[in-house]
Amino acid sequence: MRREKIFGGGLISAGALGIIIYYYLMFMADEKLSMLAVKATIFLFIVGLAAAMIWIGYTLITTPPPKSIEEIEREIEEEIKKLEKSLEEEEKQ
Repeated sequence: MRREKIFGGGLISAGALGIIIYYYLMFMADEKLSMLAVKATIFLFIVGLAAAMIWIGYTLITTPPPKSIEEIEREIEEEIKKLEKSLEEEEKQ
């Protein structure tokens, strides 16, 4: 059996177990445990949202700006000139 299928089966099992545990905590456990589950869920949601915002901000800060069209055109023209020179030199030989 391939590793991916085993990993996928593990994820399915973990997800199903998580649903069962969460159902128990929300509807079957005492009120204190249910409230703790609600608080933990809200906390993890907020942490995930904040982490996504931090990651997006970090990416925006550390990513260099794209080159302008003029710079790209200039580089292409320089490369074309280099290629033309090398073709001329090959033709002379």
